[in-house]
Amino acid sequence: MTAWDKTERIMSLPKDYTQPYDRLRDNCPVKAAIDVIRGRWKPAILCELAGGTKRYCDLQNALPEVTSQALTVQLRQLEADGVVARTVYPEVPARVEYALTELGRDLSTVMDELEIWGIRYQEAQERLRAAVV
Repeated sequence: MTAWDKTERIMSLPKDYTQPYDRLRDNCPVKAAIDVIRGRWKPAILCELAGGTKRYCDLQNALPEVTSQALTVQLRQLEADGVVARTVYPEVPARVEYALTELGRDLSTVMDELEIWGIRYQEAQERLRAAVV
């Protein structure tokens, strides 16, 4: 069974975190992909998780500017989209770990390419600003 087939697990998550119905997204794969990574902290969260499984406190420490509430909401949205897996261990105190799913690892490859494009874009913008001055 591939990550694409695991819709039952995604459907069991709270509806608050699932993507709302959007005909444009359903008809445009690029829009669907952008909707998954759209969010102030999602790219940074995905970058951190690309390095391996992380506990919630590890993510908080790696991203000190993000509030606890924003981190929780964006992690839940990524979980609902099927790119992040959340594992809760029955321990006291509770231990929660986050990791990329198969879909998340595929997305990580795309994010690497997006980073390369972003660097080239920033360099081009800098050259344009320098030419104006």
